[in-house]
Amino acid sequence: MSPAITQVQLAAGEASEHRPLIISLFAVFVVATLVITVWAGRQTKSAADFYAGGRQFSAFQNGLAVSGDYMSAASFLGIAGAIALFGYDGFLYSIGFLVAWLVALLLVAEPLRNSGRYTMGDVLAYRMRQRPVRTAAGTSTIVVSIFYLLAQMAGAGVLVSLLLGITSDGGKVAIVALVGVLMIVYVTIGGMKGTTWVQMIKAVLLIGGTILITFLVMLKFNFNISDLLGSAADNSGKGKSFLEPGLKYGATSTSKVDFISLGIALVLGTAGLPHILIRFYTVPNSKAARKSVNWAIGIIGGFYLMTIALGFGAAALIKPEEIIASNKAGNTAAPLLALHLGGVDSTWGAILLATISAVAFATILAVVAGLTLASSSSFAHDIYANVIRKGDATEKEEVRAARYATIAIGVVSIGLGALARDLNVAGLVALAFAVAASANLPTILYSLFWKRFTTQGALWSIYGGLVTAVGLVLFSPVVSGKPTSMFPDVDFHWFPLENPGIISIPVGFLLGWIGTLVSKEEPDAGKYAELEVRSLTGTGAH
Repeated sequence: MSPAITQVQLAAGEASEHRPLIISLFAVFVVATLVITVWAGRQTKSAADFYAGGRQFSAFQNGLAVSGDYMSAASFLGIAGAIALFGYDGFLYSIGFLVAWLVALLLVAEPLRNSGRYTMGDVLAYRMRQRPVRTAAGTSTIVVSIFYLLAQMAGAGVLVSLLLGITSDGGKVAIVALVGVLMIVYVTIGGMKGTTWVQMIKAVLLIGGTILITFLVMLKFNFNISDLLGSAADNSGKGKSFLEPGLKYGATSTSKVDFISLGIALVLGTAGLPHILIRFYTVPNSKAARKSVNWAIGIIGGFYLMTIALGFGAAALIKPEEIIASNKAGNTAAPLLALHLGGVDSTWGAILLATISAVAFATILAVVAGLTLASSSSFAHDIYANVIRKGDATEKEEVRAARYATIAIGVVSIGLGALARDLNVAGLVALAFAVAASANLPTILYSLFWKRFTTQGALWSIYGGLVTAVGLVLFSPVVSGKPTSMFPDVDFHWFPLENPGIISIPVGFLLGWIGTLVSKEEPDAGKYAELEVRSLTGTGAH
């Protein structure tokens, strides 16, 4: 039996030996967050409460919640795994996720808060034909959210399977279903208030857990980063190349293009993510929106710097074969690192493993709640209230529609999450970023900053970017043709890249421009002037 598999079995054995402790930690978190959700649900009286938390959150609270929304399973599990297996190339995710925040701050945070009420569709509908653009915005929001949900569900399945020693496919699917049910409960009962409080608590837990692991890793190497990186390179079996570009994205010209595509998607995607965009509506004014993004940049920046210790620490202390034996995509590197830091055969190791895994599980629950809220809000507010009911729905009917949509989206994401359980969660999130940057970002920027932009341009941009991005993903190695694909036993891929951003993002911008130029519609100059004043000054904002 190989040493890697022995170690994994040892880890599972330790987990089973201390299973009551692990289950207790999980139960404490789940019960505590459910109590908060029920409390917040009792205070949710209106649509503004359900969608935007009554706009009562301070800049710091919202910054903490934005951080909680953004630092997902991809950040904690996926990036650590990517760095542990691919060294320098894996660290690209950390840089990309962090730099993306500057784009969100500079381009969309303040204008969006000033221009809308609850969703991206509000901004587009202000100066265009309501029904078609709201339908498009709602569709895009739901698709992007489901892509992002896939990553969280896959992370949950991997994490709890490791802890509880579940190896059967049926058991992993059951775990994904459990997370889906919890997510539905959080959103239907608590709305934005409950979800925001859960995210704030989760952000504190995640930062605390990451600081602890970073401290223990650095302590092990006498706070010498050079020793840490040197040990990681030696232990990886790749030598110096582990610390240089090209291990994952550099062997072929295709992988180099994939590297550029991934970078573009990561940097531009944040400013189009629906669950991040709706966060700007939970603060009372644009100044608070700007401050909350500043807080988020500080918190998120600190976290992504610490992923160096998580990823390279795992590479230095755990053999790559052990990480891959536990999970093909490396998603268990961070929990396994916690186990090794505490001692594989010790109670302290089991406690550390259980604690870090409970934090990761908290991360997943909070993010799936935020994503589901974004997509169900968009369905209820944009599609149900303004398209199906043509603006005649009462607030009560709108919130009820959001709750039904939550259940439907939960069921879909459970099904797809079960299929995606062996994919790297950071890679899955990068796909969501690519779809968001292709469909949402061009339309938001054109709408806010281009006077001539028309309804047809918006529709071409959203649907064109969406269809191009999703179509290329379906025929990429992510879905078929590789051992790490969603369907490894079949091969129908013809698109060589794992991330479609390099093609689908320019297509989204180009189609928005062409659609506007060939449109016979005369844009309403007065409405644009109003939107411009409102987006820049906040005058007349809700």
